[in-house]
Amino acid sequence: MLPTLLLGAVCVAIMVALSLVYPDLGTWFTVGAIAAVTVTAAYTCRVRIQREQAFLQLRLVADAAQKVLLRPLPRRVGHVDIESMYLAAAAQARIGGDFYEAVATPFGVRLIIGDVRGKGLPAVGAAAAVVNCFREAAYEESTLEGIVRRLDASSTRHSCTLPLGDLLEQFTTVVLAEFPHQGDRIRLLNCGHPPPLLLHRGKLQVLDPTTASPMLNLAALLGADYRTDTIVCTPGDQLLFYTDGVIESRNGEGEFFALQDWMSRQTSTEPRALLDTLHKDLLHHSGGGLNDDVAALAVRVRDSASPETARSTR
Repeated sequence: MLPTLLLGAVCVAIMVALSLVYPDLGTWFTVGAIAAVTVTAAYTCRVRIQREQAFLQLRLVADAAQKVLLRPLPRRVGHVDIESMYLAAAAQARIGGDFYEAVATPFGVRLIIGDVRGKGLPAVGAAAAVVNCFREAAYEESTLEGIVRRLDASSTRHSCTLPLGDLLEQFTTVVLAEFPHQGDRIRLLNCGHPPPLLLHRGKLQVLDPTTASPMLNLAALLGADYRTDTIVCTPGDQLLFYTDGVIESRNGEGEFFALQDWMSRQTSTEPRALLDTLHKDLLHHSGGGLNDDVAALAVRVRDSASPETARSTR
């Protein structure tokens, strides 16, 4: 703003100086016009600077909120290697209704990935309620069914703070997974979420639930009958957890991203390489624009008795 005022003052000074040599230039009319343009430009600059400062503050708040909701996961949790990916559909977005978390507990490594129906701040608030509840319940509940009942209760309490119209449409899909410290089995509880994919000894398995479990915030309507599946998973196996933004990504012809076919062609055993390839192929498929937010977790199981795993848990 100050350079604009200085430039206007210089132009006025030049016109006054010229009027001493050329009295017929209509100096005062020109000076008035310059002054009006200068004041208008200075005011516009001030408004723009204030808006940029406000936008910067919003970005800082969004970054802080993202670190609370989607805090960076350690690359190794217990005997499990984990890498995460989050892609926002909107270029300026920082957070949304997709979420994930992983923690090491006395019962094994437990993780969650989920998707809140809806957009904007209500979806962020619902996601935060579920994630914060999971961080506590994962340490205290001995079963995945116990965890998900607490998640449903937390989600329901949060929804009761919303207007009635939003309450009737608010629900959350989640997948919970438990990797016990010993054994070659994992436990999965799927509440209406897209099924994880497992590469077991080079063969792809789609881990659909044997019995459907209700989504969060719908147990009062559908019943609280949650069922956990036990899956064979040996060291070296790799799993992919994801939200529906992955499989609903469309190309220019309206075709969905064929995730299962894509996963069956993957040969890398490194979780980071798997997600980097998925990121690149998703953007290529969608032409650089996503239809929805995307969250994904790539997980590789290690031998719980290996020296590396022992050092990582100390």
